[in-house]
Amino acid sequence: MTTSQRVLAFLLYCVAFIVGAVLMGFEMLGSRYLFPYFGSGSGTWASLISTVLCALAIGYFAGSALITRYPSQRTIATAILIAAAYLAVVPSTADTLMSAIMHKIGYGEYPTLLASIALLLVPLSLLGTFSPIAVGLLTRSTHDAGRVAGIVYGVSTIGNVFGTLLTTFTLIPTIGSREITYYFALTLALCAGALFLTPVRRTT
Repeated sequence: MTTSQRVLAFLLYCVAFIVGAVLMGFEMLGSRYLFPYFGSGSGTWASLISTVLCALAIGYFAGSALITRYPSQRTIATAILIAAAYLAVVPSTADTLMSAIMHKIGYGEYPTLLASIALLLVPLSLLGTFSPIAVGLLTRSTHDAGRVAGIVYGVSTIGNVFGTLLTTFTLIPTIGSREITYYFALTLALCAGALFLTPVRRTT
């Protein structure tokens, strides 16, 4: 493995952790955007969790397709950058969107689910493409596939746990939800920038 390949591998694992943290951190923030309009009951949490799981499924399927057509870390970087842009507009548009859904459709499970989808589905689907593409980029032979996949998804899951706990117990009590969203968007943009700046690695 060349030096540039080692640098890229290290960066991909770091980004896997960060993307995992932001992904689950934003799910926790999603509750803060939804609760004032749709309440904090089990229905709201069911909508949030279901939307996150659907977004990840979409991202995994999309990522597995993209890696065969665009086998480069710039594919990941582009997806992360678009997700960052989406998060950056959430604080200024969420209240208007939530109010519109509530007033036009009302309360109940369907409006809550629609609000969750509008808030979370696009950025989390984009972030979900990371893991399958990263696995494709990091795998150098069929013998490496299982090991690489385990490490990528393991690191990402550790990031999930970290993001959930950090956002819930530290960030939300000390920083406003909108400010946290901006920080998440900036963090993702920096990750995308780092990936754009590394030498292109393509699968064979």
